[in-house]
Parts: sequence; C-alpha cells; structure tokens
Amino acid sequence: MSVRPLHVITSPKTVCVRSDRRVARADRRLQRREGARLELAAWAFSTRRVPLDAVRKLLPVSGAPMAGDLVLCAVDALGHHAGLQLPCGRRKLLFPGDEIVVAYGNRYASSQFEALVPETFGPCHLVAGGGIAAHAVHWHAKITKGPTHITPLAVLANAAGERVNLRQFSVPISTRVESEQPPTIAVVGTGMDSGKTQSAAYLVRGLMAAGLRVGYAKITGTGAGGDTWLLTDAGANPVFDFTDAGYATTYLASPREVESILTTLVACQTQAGVDAMVLEIADGVYQRETASLLESQTFARTVHGIVLAACDSMGASAGAHWLTRQPVPVLAISGIISAAPLQAREASDAIGLHVFNREQLSSPGIAMEILRRTQRAAVAAAPLLRSSAVASEAASRARPERLPARES
Repeated sequence: MSVRPLHVITSPKTVCVRSDRRVARADRRLQRREGARLELAAWAFSTRRVPLDAVRKLLPVSGAPMAGDLVLCAVDALGHHAGLQLPCGRRKLLFPGDEIVVAYGNRYASSQFEALVPETFGPCHLVAGGGIAAHAVHWHAKITKGPTHITPLAVLANAAGERVNLRQFSVPISTRVESEQPPTIAVVGTGMDSGKTQSAAYLVRGLMAAGLRVGYAKITGTGAGGDTWLLTDAGANPVFDFTDAGYATTYLASPREVESILTTLVACQTQAGVDAMVLEIADGVYQRETASLLESQTFARTVHGIVLAACDSMGASAGAHWLTRQPVPVLAISGIISAAPLQAREASDAIGLHVFNREQLSSPGIAMEILRRTQRAAVAAAPLLRSSAVASEAASRARPERLPARES
C-alpha cells in the first residue's frame, strides 16, 4: 500500500516571522561589517566628542550636507594636508585610498583656505588637518599643491537613521552670562598667525606660577588639535574649544551662535572652579565673526580685559585703535611683534601700552599685574554695563514685534 506524503501547511504568520528573522540577521551582519569598517577608518580630531557606539548605520550619500554632519570619506589625491590629526594627538599620514571620518564645516583662514560646506555630497576637499570636509574656493598663493581631494562614501547615522551631527554631543549649552565668573582675559589678534595661542599659553604659565588654577577656551576658529594640545601642555585646566560646544568651525555662524559658544564655554570654566580664565578669539579683529563678537554686549559682560597679539607696530596700532571703540580695555600687546625690539618700541610709543614677549608673560609678576588690571577694569565697567543692559532690555520691550515678510 502506498503512503501519501505528508504536506506541512505553513501559515502566513510563520512565514512572516521567519522573514523578519532573516532580515534581522542580515541587518546585524550589515551592522557588524559597517562597524568594522568604521573601526578601521581614521577618525579626525573634529569628531572627538562622538563615541563610536553612537553610530549604528551608514547612510547613502544623498541630499545636502549640513555643518557638523559626520561623513566617511575616501582620500583620492593628496594636497596641502597630507596628514590627519587624531583625537589622541597623533598625526596620521594619509595615503590615497585611506578611509577617514571627518565633519563638514566652513573654513576661514587667511593664510590657508576659504572653504564652504558644499551643496551636495559629491567629491570635495579636506581643508583642515583637524578633519574638515568642505569645498575650497580660495587659498593662499603659498599653497602650491592645492587642497587634498576626498570623496564622501557614506553619512554616519544613529540607530533611528538620523544623521550624526556634532551638535548632538556638545557640553550643556548656556546662554546666560555667569554672574560669579572669575577674572577673564581674551587674547585677540590682528590676524591669523599673529601669535595669539603662544601669548595665551605663556600668560597661562605666568598665572599658574603665581599659584592660580587657570582655564582656557578657544571660542572661534576651525576644529584642530594644535591650540588645545599646546594649552594642555602649558598646564591650563580645563581646556575647551568650540568643538565642545558642537561646532566643527565657526565661520559663517550667526552672531547669536558665536555668543552662545562664548557663554557656554565660560560657564564650563566657571563650574570647574578656576581662579582665572584665558580665552582666545581666532583670526583678526576685522574678520566677520570676530568683529561681531567683540562688538557684542555679551562679550562686554563676559570678558574683563584684552591682550592684543600683533605682527608689527602698524597692526598693533590699528588693532588697538579699533578695540578702543569697544567697552573692554586693551591691557597689553604681545605676539610676533615682541620678537622685534624696534617694532615693539614703535608700538609702545604710539599706543602707550607695554609690549610683552613670551618670557615676560610667563613671569608671575607681569601676569598678575595684567590680571589685577583686568579686575580693576571689571569693577569700573560693572555700573556702565548694568545700565547698558537695562537700557537694551527696555528698548527691546518697547520695540514693536516685526511681522514676517509677505510672500510674493
């Protein structure tokens, strides 16, 4: 007698469950492959606040990038930047074919590049050693090789499929000016490479030699490790920069955003309990974001004194003259000019301020005299700033609300 074969009837629900399991297994395999790929890639300094486990997916490169978005790129051809600063402080040499994780950002650097976040995820450039992806539109004549060329491969995303952006990993944002903050000195320059960071580092050394705990923060600029590493080596503690506030760069940021970076990083320093703060503002006083910040009421209420770094006597004179129109006093001159005694003498005669070199700034006597002048300036300016703030608040209350523009 023949036996009929037994047919097992599989319900649609069972088929769906098995299908879901296969998809889940495939997703896990894909995530493991993508995770391994990201672990092998070189992560730039600009991404240092983003933990690897925050990235769960790689998205196709479509749409338009935004400043702060993280992207996996391939190095196509080497140009001016032949290395990449890593979060650990090491500079990795780049080779064509390397895969790197960088952040999109606009760059303003008069001695290097002007670069903009591109409108698409197409091939672009590595415009800073700290790991900034952008389209270079201008560069200094000394950069004979042009920018390093890179091609975006994938956009980094979280478990929900949303793009990973530096803003998601910032320190707590504060827009309030701290009422009990310690004395705060800003080092401002006449331009790029005028000696701002060196002046800040040696001023920190001088204040530390006097027994103070000194914090440092760089408020504007392009994400790179050199300045923060130098100030860490100089002994500043804690050390912050604008990347801690969620910005890969600050070029083309709005005045409100830049002021928020200032108040946020000052709040971090104040909460850390430092005795004094040294801030650094990138580029020169004529640069758009720098000028806007220096002219703001937020800067006037937050910073108590300025050390101006300059390259020559004419720059020092012009920079000090521009700054005298602002409420925060210029206390001293330093920077590249201090290496040229004749230039320093010309500037001192023209401006009436001392020009200090690095060794003098690191002297506890001179550093503390600058700090004492900062404290006296803060006490003298307090009533004026309070009345100005009250008048500004009253004016804003009296100002009629602006209606939105009518659509054509």
